[in-house]
Amino acid sequence: MHTPLRILATAALFLAAAGSAQAAKVAKVNIHGLDDTKTANVRSALSLVDTIGQDVPGRRLAYLIREAEDETREALEPFGFYSPQIKVEREGNGQTGVTVTITVTLDEPVRVRRADIAIIGEGNEDRYLREDLAAFRPQTGDVFEHELYEASKTRITRRLAERGYFDADFSSRRVEVTRAERAADIDLVWNSGGRYDMGPINITQTPHQIIRGSLLDKLIYWEQGSYYHQGKLDRFRESLARLDYFSSIEIEPLPDQAVDNEVPVNVTLTPAKRTIYTAGLSYGTDSGPGVRLGMERRYVNDRGHKALGQIDWASKRKTATAQYRIPAFAWLDGWYTFSAQYYDEQTDYMDTRKVEVVASRSGQLSRRLNAVASLHALRERWAYAADDDGDDNTPVAYQYATFLYPALRGEYIDADDRIFPRHGIGVTVEVRGGVEGVGSDANFAQAWGVARWYQGIGDRNRLILRAEAGGTFTNALVNMPPSLRFFAGGDRSIRGYAFREVGPSTIGSDGKKYALGAKNVLTGSAEFEHYFNDTWGAAVFVDAGDAFDDTPDIHTGVGFGVRWRSPVGPVRVDIAHGLKDPDSDYEIYLNIGADW
Repeated sequence: MHTPLRILATAALFLAAAGSAQAAKVAKVNIHGLDDTKTANVRSALSLVDTIGQDVPGRRLAYLIREAEDETREALEPFGFYSPQIKVEREGNGQTGVTVTITVTLDEPVRVRRADIAIIGEGNEDRYLREDLAAFRPQTGDVFEHELYEASKTRITRRLAERGYFDADFSSRRVEVTRAERAADIDLVWNSGGRYDMGPINITQTPHQIIRGSLLDKLIYWEQGSYYHQGKLDRFRESLARLDYFSSIEIEPLPDQAVDNEVPVNVTLTPAKRTIYTAGLSYGTDSGPGVRLGMERRYVNDRGHKALGQIDWASKRKTATAQYRIPAFAWLDGWYTFSAQYYDEQTDYMDTRKVEVVASRSGQLSRRLNAVASLHALRERWAYAADDDGDDNTPVAYQYATFLYPALRGEYIDADDRIFPRHGIGVTVEVRGGVEGVGSDANFAQAWGVARWYQGIGDRNRLILRAEAGGTFTNALVNMPPSLRFFAGGDRSIRGYAFREVGPSTIGSDGKKYALGAKNVLTGSAEFEHYFNDTWGAAVFVDAGDAFDDTPDIHTGVGFGVRWRSPVGPVRVDIAHGLKDPDSDYEIYLNIGADW
């Protein structure tokens, strides 16, 4: 009589077990009560989230729901919240899908009650390490955030190595959290040991030597036995990279092989391809179709000389350049450069031809400042299309000019990223002048400068401001060739106007307006960019300014554009309209590369 009851009970248990093991699909996991950062961290910690959209056995789902509370609590500890109230609720079933809702009520965060953070040993007297200790976060009274604590700890550990404390190690590293008192006690002490010095530099060029070692030795600006600092090696690497002799540069300090407290450094250099050939097609609205050819010899000999030849031959504008450079490292990293250029322009508004020879000395004054002193010999002829009477039998009345003048140019760039800066400033200034009777046809002095400022706003916005100003002091502007005059209009000037459209002009026999060039220039622009993702964005801008002799007549242009962060650098396509003449055409501009 008991047997049928036992059978029925067993069957009931089997059916219950089968029901509990029935698979269910997790449709959604909701998290309430947290900001975006904390929500993202909790979501990434939940095993339950990985099952969304999948069929999960009943027992497995019940286990994951139970685990969700502990996983949520652990995910909030890095933010200083060790005892939050967590409620996990399940809705729905295997047929409609299960929705799990996690509601969090945060308690008072754990704060730092005591912070014993110190460096003992020689590093205790190091001013920069003391500054890092003062900037350590979190401090007493702050919320104990794990990420902030680890970042501060890593920064000091890295700084010790950068400054030559290779024997540094923790003598104490402990954090005690008392949940009941919502308090954290930090005990963090480094023993820096002694500071090492710069040892011998061993430079190896493999598989064979292309540049004599005595030339590269001039780039080592510190004395052996001076204090060790990673920044010295970083600057040495930058100097080697600027030479463009090597495809690979490996610099390895060897503190474990130090002798008499001096750290030897191995430098391994792999030569780059010696000769570079370039070829391509070109097209410009003003220049017409053309071809570009180039050849660069990265190193002519073991003394590091360089040679360059380049031709840009278009139907309306032709340029041929030859250049020879010699390393100049005795004073500052730089070059002695000798170049010659032939330029011919036959456009709708100008017929000009010039030959210019330049000798210059460049120098890297600092990591941000570069200067170039040069001497220019210029011979130029020109005639404006407006002066052409249209009679092919009448010879063109060319003007000729000869100028010999020195110039000094300085460029300062301070940016977080030179290709796509979010925070940065760049300033370029140039002065030049000549004396009549001393190689020049007229007395003149000229100064010009341009400044750009980049400021990131939020994660996907950027504000760009630009200002340009230039002036010429001469009483013989008529004798100044076009290459020594100022023009405005076009990309990198005033968008909304054609190239060189803005400024003093004359009307040709065809009724068109042709720019003559001016004594002064003043332009500026403001641009706002917004990126929709990491690659594509849009921009709006306003440009204004003028090229003028006496009083500026400000021209303003407005427009919008598309931005693309391509693998080869920023690409910008802009459409702009000049406001000076409401009936003027829209102008389209294409620009590739960073502007500085």
